[in-house]
Order: sequence, then C-alpha cells, then structure tokens
Amino acid sequence: MEWLMWFTQFENTKPLALVIFFTVFCAVLFYVFGSRQRGARLESYKNMPFLDEHQDVKGN
Repeated sequence: MEWLMWFTQFENTKPLALVIFFTVFCAVLFYVFGSRQRGARLESYKNMPFLDEHQDVKGN
C-alpha cells in the first residue's frame, strides 16, 4: 500500500499528470491528423454553427 502514498506527494503527481496530459494531447493530434479522410470530414464541420443560422433565416 505504500505505492498509493506515492501519489499523495505533489512532487510525484505533477510529472505524472504532465506525462498523462501530453500523451492524451498527442493521441488527439494523431486522431485528427492521422487520416486524410477524417481530416477532410472534420474540416467540413468547422462552419457548422454558421450553416444553422442560415437555415433558420431561410425558413422564415
């Protein structure tokens, strides 16, 4: 159970959190830019909020 006490010390937890967040950040970048097809699909979603406004105006 002493290994659980290791997590309670900030000098141990901060570098561990940094490694975890950096790994997650790299995984997100790899997911977004890893495939051209997925990247093109996600790129087409960037104007989605503006398209909704135009559809509401046309409906009036």
